[in-house]
Amino acid sequence: MNRNYLFLTLIMLILAAGTLFFKKNNTARQVEPEKLLWDIIQPTRYVSTDKVAKWIIQKDPSIELVDVRNLNEFNAFSLPNAFNVPIDSVITSSGNQYFGIQGTKVVLFANDDILSDQAWVLLRRLGFKNTYVMKGGLNRWIETIIQPVEPSEGQPITAFEQYEFRKGAMMYFTGAKVTTDTVTKKKKVIVRKRKKQAVVSGGC
Repeated sequence: MNRNYLFLTLIMLILAAGTLFFKKNNTARQVEPEKLLWDIIQPTRYVSTDKVAKWIIQKDPSIELVDVRNLNEFNAFSLPNAFNVPIDSVITSSGNQYFGIQGTKVVLFANDDILSDQAWVLLRRLGFKNTYVMKGGLNRWIETIIQPVEPSEGQPITAFEQYEFRKGAMMYFTGAKVTTDTVTKKKKVIVRKRKKQAVVSGGC
C-alpha cells in the first residue's frame, strides 16, 4: 500500500478513536478536523536534520527534543538532551507536561517519520503549537550528520558548504578528531624569480 494512503488512514483512525478523549479534555484548545487536515499537508511542520544539528550545537534554549520511540530504543541511542515520551504516552497527563511550554519549539523524532507524524497529529489536534517533526528521523540523521557524503564534482557550491557543516557537526556529535586524511594539505607554492637580463654596456 502507498505510504501516503497508509498515513492518511492512520490519521483518520486517530481522529475517530480520539474523539472521546478530546471531548473529555475540556482544557484543550482543540483544532477542528478541517484545519488539522490543512496543517497536515503543510511542509512547514518539518525541520531538517541540518537545522536540528545547528540548534543543538548553538545550544538554543528554546528547542525541546522529544523522542517518541519506546524506552529501550531511546536508551540504545538518541539525540543529546532529548526527552523520551513514547507515542502511547503523548496524550497522557505525564506526557503533556513536555508540550505547550511558552517560547519553546518541540521537535518530535523517531527512527523515521511514521511515529513522529502520528504524535504531531495528536498534539496538533489538542491545540499544541510550535511542534515540528525532524524529517527522516534518526535514519536521516545518521545519513546526513553522522555519515555525511562528500558531493561529487559539478555540484553547486551550496552543496559543498552544506557538506563542510555536516562534517563539522559529525565531529561535534561523535567526538571524532581531525586526522591528516581529513585535512586538505596545502600545496607548497614555489616562487620563481625572473632572471634579470644583462644590460649591454655603453647604452644603445
